[in-house]
Amino acid sequence: MKIKLIYPKWPKLNRQTEFHLPPHGPICFAAAVPDGVEISFCDENVQELDFSEKADLVAISAMLTCQIPRAWEIADKYRAGGIPVIFGGIGTMLHYEETLKHADSVFLGEAEGRFKEVIDDFSNNKLKKVYDYLRDFPDMRLIGPARRSILKRELYNYRGVQMVDLVHASRGCRFNCFPCCTPFLGGRKFRPRDIDTVINELEAIENNRLFFVDNSMAQDDQWEKDLFRALIPLKKKWVCHPIKDDDEILDLAAEAGCWYVYQAILDTSDHIRKRVKRLQERGIGVEGTIILGTDEQDEDYIKRLVDFLLEIKLDLAEFTILTPFPHTPIRQTLEKEGRILTNDWNRYTGGQVVYKPAKISPDKLQEMFYYAWDTFYKESSQNLKMAKLFLKVIEKEKADGTYRGANLRRRKWQKEKPAEKVR
Repeated sequence: MKIKLIYPKWPKLNRQTEFHLPPHGPICFAAAVPDGVEISFCDENVQELDFSEKADLVAISAMLTCQIPRAWEIADKYRAGGIPVIFGGIGTMLHYEETLKHADSVFLGEAEGRFKEVIDDFSNNKLKKVYDYLRDFPDMRLIGPARRSILKRELYNYRGVQMVDLVHASRGCRFNCFPCCTPFLGGRKFRPRDIDTVINELEAIENNRLFFVDNSMAQDDQWEKDLFRALIPLKKKWVCHPIKDDDEILDLAAEAGCWYVYQAILDTSDHIRKRVKRLQERGIGVEGTIILGTDEQDEDYIKRLVDFLLEIKLDLAEFTILTPFPHTPIRQTLEKEGRILTNDWNRYTGGQVVYKPAKISPDKLQEMFYYAWDTFYKESSQNLKMAKLFLKVIEKEKADGTYRGANLRRRKWQKEKPAEKVR
């Protein structure tokens, strides 16, 4: 039996430098497929999809809302040719009722220990329309190493630089942030993997640079400390979402190889200023994730926020427009208030206004989105700021003897114009 596993392309964020990371969802799913099933994988973001390739079943892994329309197009084409299609992934779970119209089957939830049932049903011509495990989480001991062998590694670099491999040490999130759908998808309970199992997986990854895609590392202090201590001997260099602002944890993170952290920045408070400073003092870079268009923001607020980011010398900034994705707290609020302007999922990229802001017009918010990107990167392009972060990690790797060489092409990076747009 052969499965064609597809990761559809999606419209990229305007103003952001385009690069592609090895996807995580598909390789975790592939690891849950029983032995004996052949998998052919296509990441449509970096390669052309060959519709003529023979397969018994097409599996579409969709992560993003703006990825879903293309996923439906692909499914419709395969089904028109008589090939059955099953959907899975975060995007599928957020849009499963709509997706049912384009699928022979939809898998909801986490696949570990469950997908053999699907294969058996398919083999016996009894494929169910829905496999619903959305609130039935698997035993975390079933989560083994992701199946990275399905990836074409040479496709995932940026100007000769090896990009990070995506990994995870936990699932679920005990927080309930207003723009996030994680509580709906993974539950409000923190579910850590066994640390030894995680370390064994990381040791087997040839790439020295990793990205922990855990929703938050700062959910259990002791677990965080134990994980960082276990990482130290590996000498890997890694990126993650927020870590606990605690002296011991920050010191351990730096010693364990933390390269930079994604930090949500919603205001210009001293708390944010100190948090960024404390990370940078330990040699940990900070990429701010900044949501524009929250109810307290007007034009002046956004301008002050951008000035603040420049003042605190943030290493990188990623600006997005508040987007009410399905099954998020903010979506519920905006729906009740009648402020949703469109459900055209192609526009749910994080770079387009799809709702009515409170203190600014939709057109002005769109203008301020471009203002934020252009102003923050006016003196130093995003390419150059990215290059500086990569140079820092290379220095760390050389210091501990793990550097393997790279075609950095530093001169070309430095000559790059500030306003590079994604096509």
